[in-house]
Amino acid sequence: MKKSLSGESFSRWDVVVAGENPYCYYPGIACDNRGYVVKIDVSAWSLTGHFPADVCSYLPELRILRLSNNNLHGNFPDSIINCSLLEELSMAWTSLSGTLPDFSPMKSLRVLDLSYNLFSGEFPVSVTSLVNLEVLNFNENGAFNLWELPEDISGLTKLKLMVLSTCMMHGQIPASIGNLTSLVDLELSGNFLVGQIPVEMGNLKNLQQLELYYNQLSGEIPDELGNLTKLVDLDMSVNRFTGRIPESLCKLPNLRVLQLYNNSLTGEIPGAMANSTLKILSLYDNILTGEVPRNLGYSSELIALDLSENRLSGELPPEICKGGKLLYFLVLENRFSGELSENYANCVSLVRFRVNNNHLQGSIPEGILGLPHISILDLSFNRFTGPIAKTIGNAKNLSELFIQSNRISGVLPPEISKASNLVKIDLSNNLLSGPIPPEIEILRKLNLLMLQGNKLNSSIPKSLSSLKSLNVLDLSNNLLTGKIPESLCELLPNSINFSNNRLSGPVPLSLIRGGLIESLSGNPGLCVSVYLNSSAQNFSACPQIYSRKRLNCIWVIGISGVVVFVGVVLFLKRWFSRERAVMEHDETLSSSFIHCDVKSFHKINLDQHEIIEALVDKNIVGHGGSGTVYKIELSNGEIVAVKKLWSRKTKDPASEDQLLLDKELKTEVDTLGNIRHKNIIKLYCYFSNLDWNLLVYEYMPNGNLWDALHRGSILLDWVTRHRIALGIAQGLAYLHHDLLPPIIHRDIKSTNILLNADYYPKVADFGIAKVLQARGGKDSTSTSIAGTYGYLAPEYAYSHKATTKCDVYSFGVVLMELITGKKPVEEEFGENKNIIYWVSSKVDTKEGAMEVLDKRLLGTFRDEMIQVLRIAIRCTCSVPAIRPTMNEVVQLLIEADPCLFDTCKSSNNIKELSNSIKTEPI
Repeated sequence: MKKSLSGESFSRWDVVVAGENPYCYYPGIACDNRGYVVKIDVSAWSLTGHFPADVCSYLPELRILRLSNNNLHGNFPDSIINCSLLEELSMAWTSLSGTLPDFSPMKSLRVLDLSYNLFSGEFPVSVTSLVNLEVLNFNENGAFNLWELPEDISGLTKLKLMVLSTCMMHGQIPASIGNLTSLVDLELSGNFLVGQIPVEMGNLKNLQQLELYYNQLSGEIPDELGNLTKLVDLDMSVNRFTGRIPESLCKLPNLRVLQLYNNSLTGEIPGAMANSTLKILSLYDNILTGEVPRNLGYSSELIALDLSENRLSGELPPEICKGGKLLYFLVLENRFSGELSENYANCVSLVRFRVNNNHLQGSIPEGILGLPHISILDLSFNRFTGPIAKTIGNAKNLSELFIQSNRISGVLPPEISKASNLVKIDLSNNLLSGPIPPEIEILRKLNLLMLQGNKLNSSIPKSLSSLKSLNVLDLSNNLLTGKIPESLCELLPNSINFSNNRLSGPVPLSLIRGGLIESLSGNPGLCVSVYLNSSAQNFSACPQIYSRKRLNCIWVIGISGVVVFVGVVLFLKRWFSRERAVMEHDETLSSSFIHCDVKSFHKINLDQHEIIEALVDKNIVGHGGSGTVYKIELSNGEIVAVKKLWSRKTKDPASEDQLLLDKELKTEVDTLGNIRHKNIIKLYCYFSNLDWNLLVYEYMPNGNLWDALHRGSILLDWVTRHRIALGIAQGLAYLHHDLLPPIIHRDIKSTNILLNADYYPKVADFGIAKVLQARGGKDSTSTSIAGTYGYLAPEYAYSHKATTKCDVYSFGVVLMELITGKKPVEEEFGENKNIIYWVSSKVDTKEGAMEVLDKRLLGTFRDEMIQVLRIAIRCTCSVPAIRPTMNEVVQLLIEADPCLFDTCKSSNNIKELSNSIKTEPI
């Protein structure tokens, strides 16, 4: 084995042990009393190479062989089947590939674990003849040919765990499965199973976990499943089940998790559900009707309830938070009516409360608006009345507030500014009146403010110009008066609408130039002083009223200008005669500006001449794939970063490379120029002509995340790393969900994450970003390969189709960098292995999960780091559909905030990563 495999762990076998059979004392080796080797356990030894052939010839008494979590090369070592006495064969996460042999000779096998490998060809149905099997695990081997579970599976009467998820199984579940009465865990999810669940499955009296999600099963759920009295976790989501939810299921005494979402179930939720012991109940996206059992949650400590997208009616269950543990309450898009119970105001554990698109009425309880840990509060599209309570200021964790399309009246309370984490506010189509509180300027994270369709009747506050992250601003269809503040033009959000108000005075010139003048229609008092496009012709011209004093001033200025001009000409004539040589030297530099195309996006004083003069070697701070980056300190004290793309003078303007650069420049300019988000790098302006292609950005003094993690002299603590992760996620969520069309970055990596002076992150380098042009809600586009090895989603490498889920995958890799402190590809991972493989090979046990955490962080915040590790694993799932969206990732990271409950606590209690890769839809 030492000759065939390599790894530092083998050094433990170099110790000389005196006496007979010294190998029996090697770590990982066990012998019987005769000196025969009966056990080899080298799991997670980071071994690489080929497993030796003919092992059974040399070790005839071998009973246990554990090779999991190593980097073995080649195909499955067929010689192992000659180990006739072998009882346990564990080879999970070994990267083996190829076809599998006939296992029927291995009659003594009790444990066969070949999960998370790359096996292909025919599935070895011969395993069904191994009557002593207790554990059978082929999870995540998605390259097999389609195969069916045979009827003779019934012979495996000793089987306790059967995991055949995502391994290309199709056909029906055979009725004979009901004979496997020793089963404790049955997982067949992620396959292509069809037909009905056999009623015989109700005979599995010892079953504790049953997972059938992501299949094509149909028909009714059999009542016989109510016989599974030891069942703890039942997930049959994303199938085609019809009919009612069996009442027998709701009476199971040990059931904690019931997930039946995304089916076609009908009828009412059984009344017996009120007395259940459930902690997670997810029934969304069905056709359920009737009322929810009134006492649901009274006798259990519910953590999550999702009844969304059904046809449920009546009042909401008032006791749902009785257990004090509820995090998620999601009942959107139903037909619920009545008022919100005051009990919800006492549910301080809530993180998400979504009751939108129902028929709810009455006032909103003050306590609900001020829940301390609430992240998403969505009450939109109901019939709520009354004011927005001042308690909104207590919602310190609130990120998204949606109360649009109700009958809310009164004023927008200034206390809303105390909810400092707000990113989105939509209060449109209500009856709000009075002013927009100037205190709103405190909400520096805000990127969406929708107040249209109310009765707001003041002027537009100048303080809105402080909202530098604002991307959508809609104040249309109100009674706003006065002028449009010039300071707002510094923002120029991607979407702006002031139409149908009572605004007056001149339209700011930058709104006309920005093509946003149409968003000002329906304001008869507005006028324009200059016409720059046809849209402006719909507005009257501003009256030109000059006083005698102003005319005299103009004359004085004009005459003074002539005098100054003559003086300058005389001076230049003298100077030119003496400095002709210097002028000739600078002739090329000066000509750069003759036909220079300049486009600015943010207010900043820049001298083009000064920028170009500073493009010298001493100011270079980096080189990218498309050019050189300079750090330039301007004479006014500001510091900017300038990306200089390759000069056209050194390349043929018509060449393929140059055309690609032109396209890349246009993409980056068009993309960044219209973006307003605190976690996206700010593009100030660009200069472009035949000699120069320059992009001028804000300067980020702490460089990129790669250097900070892997080369930096300062160790980033976990609170800082979590803040960085959340910032990146919020930036990507904005690109994916807040823009129309959305944007795929396509090259998310730690070198493209820049850090400001306070180590807040900004996503950069949009040179290869792609604006989605697909219609019909599709989120992908065919394109040439872009991205970086180690961060690239596997499906992108072979399909050349970029999707938002590709960005999610790359973000997951960055998360793993933050958690582990390791690079995406390191020698210790093994040949052709990356950080995803390495992490996955460790998380089967809580000790392994602890091992991947960055040891430099001295064990602080371990619970929170493990929580983020779960998110990273979901993001890097090999199946794109199972990866979360970036909106979901943002919320998951908020919930994993190490300072969520007001104090940053140190934690030593590691939670196990059970079901970490399982879909969590809520």
